[in-house]
Amino acid sequence: MAMQGRSIGKDDPAKVLLIERDPASSRAVAEMLANSLKPAPVLVLATEGRRGAEKLREGGFDLVLVDLGSLGALADGQDEAVGRLVRLAEGALVIALSDGGSVSAALAAMRAGAHDFVAKPINALSLAGRIGELAQRHGKGSALRSPRQETRPVQDFEGFIGASSAMQFIYEQIGRVAPSAAPVFITGESGTGKEVCADALHQKSGRHGKRLVAINCAAIPRDLMESELFGVARGAFTGAHEDRKGAAELADGGTLFLDEIGEMDLSLQSKLLRFLQTGTLSRVGEAQVRQVDVRVICATNRNPMQLIAERKFREDLFYRLHVLPIHLPPLRQRPSDVLVLANAFLTRYAAEEGKRFAGFAPEVAAQLTGAEWPGNVRQLQNLVRRLVVMFDGGTINPDMLSAADIEGRGAVLLPEPAVRDHKRPILPMWRQEQQIIEDAIASFNGNVSLAAAALEISPSTIYRKRQGWAEGASGAA
Repeated sequence: MAMQGRSIGKDDPAKVLLIERDPASSRAVAEMLANSLKPAPVLVLATEGRRGAEKLREGGFDLVLVDLGSLGALADGQDEAVGRLVRLAEGALVIALSDGGSVSAALAAMRAGAHDFVAKPINALSLAGRIGELAQRHGKGSALRSPRQETRPVQDFEGFIGASSAMQFIYEQIGRVAPSAAPVFITGESGTGKEVCADALHQKSGRHGKRLVAINCAAIPRDLMESELFGVARGAFTGAHEDRKGAAELADGGTLFLDEIGEMDLSLQSKLLRFLQTGTLSRVGEAQVRQVDVRVICATNRNPMQLIAERKFREDLFYRLHVLPIHLPPLRQRPSDVLVLANAFLTRYAAEEGKRFAGFAPEVAAQLTGAEWPGNVRQLQNLVRRLVVMFDGGTINPDMLSAADIEGRGAVLLPEPAVRDHKRPILPMWRQEQQIIEDAIASFNGNVSLAAAALEISPSTIYRKRQGWAEGASGAA
């Protein structure tokens, strides 16, 4: 079944269905949507699942917010109920809401086709951020946009460079959540700028006059991590000749940034959870309890749901930290920013090296823009720096680019077109997509979540597509 959303003009309000039995929660969500979207959306309320299904049959919705506890007798099971609503939504974004959010409930809702899951009580900033991110990712940006998205595109923002719509949304998110004291959970591939994001959040917050202390959880040996985070008392172990503050104390009044949080040892995760709950800590080797005021920002380049499923990350810690999520898009998803970044790096490093460059030749610009960039912005940055160091100036041509691409991973240089001795059959796009997805699932022994993480899509996307293929096959039969 083809899933088509409604056609909407630039100034038309979004149409939102809220399935929620609690009047207080309904009022809170309605107020948040009115403040977050421009123009204010048309909100349709249903107090239980059956009424929600009736409203969806009327069509024309851009967003469906469904409280899992309000589904009532729509179906035998929660996941079946969500699946039926997704099918009736006809392309609308579907976000599941639930009290005391658990990973099992989140996975069940997404397996049934929901685009995302938000735990209750709902944080307005968090829900607005999720809606905006999903709208950009699924082509609903024109219908579900915030007032700040109407402003002139920003090219430079607190260390970030880029004017694409994806980056405009990131800048808007940072500006919105920075003043809060709530934890921020940054996700994104290596090289996408997670540390830059943490610094931007700190600089835009009321804590910018205090320290931002960063600690890389993957770079510090397991047996030293606790003392690095919480400090150590003199005599606690051999070599501890004096009292020493840890990163949490050093950041008192400011911001603590925990990079690669997914690599933290499970035993230390429980102590971090206690610190987040109480705001107190004890240095290694002492009994004194110290009060610390910090805003915690964490980041990971891994799928947190996968880490929880593999029992490498505590579920309760995840929900304590995952209050205000920010996902940084990979560079390949914003090709319009590649040359903007490349030229900025070229100007910076040419000035450092005392050289003059005239930019990139058109064929080089096309190669850079069309590259996959598995190392993201950091890979592009390193490449431009090598170009500046290796050559004396002028216009960067394909020979210079070839010489500087020493990584040899084929990420930058486009392959020469192959000479075909015979033509292979060209499969329809949907069939090629099906083959890629099924091969990925087979590679992970049927684990859809792991396959989705490898393909960088959500599990709900896989379940939705497989259902569509099955319906297409049964219809053809």
